[in-house]
Amino acid sequence: MLSRFIKSFSYALSGIVYAIKTQRNMKVHTIALVLVLIIGFWLELSRLEWAIVLIMAGIVIICEMLNTAIEALVDLETKEYHTLAKIAKDVAAGAVLIASILSVVIGCLIFLPKILDKLNIF
Repeated sequence: MLSRFIKSFSYALSGIVYAIKTQRNMKVHTIALVLVLIIGFWLELSRLEWAIVLIMAGIVIICEMLNTAIEALVDLETKEYHTLAKIAKDVAAGAVLIASILSVVIGCLIFLPKILDKLNIF
């Protein structure tokens, strides 16, 4: 039983590594997350602010990984143009876009006042 658990954990890690290595947008999200973490430490975010930031970052990363999985499944099924394949890919990409936009808006709400205060602007 422990062996199966370790294998499933290994498969999950392989999926994360694959997404980071092969998907341009996943690399962008990962770099953005590292920057957010650094700035968050600099701004001394509260526990609640950290929770919100990490939840939003997680949602974006999860959406990007699901988008990658959906694209792979669609490509496995057909290499030809199909309206339903386009819809599946576009809707998955749209989910990533919405999550990313919300993440940026929430990030601005949390970070901008703290940055302005830290730099004594306004």
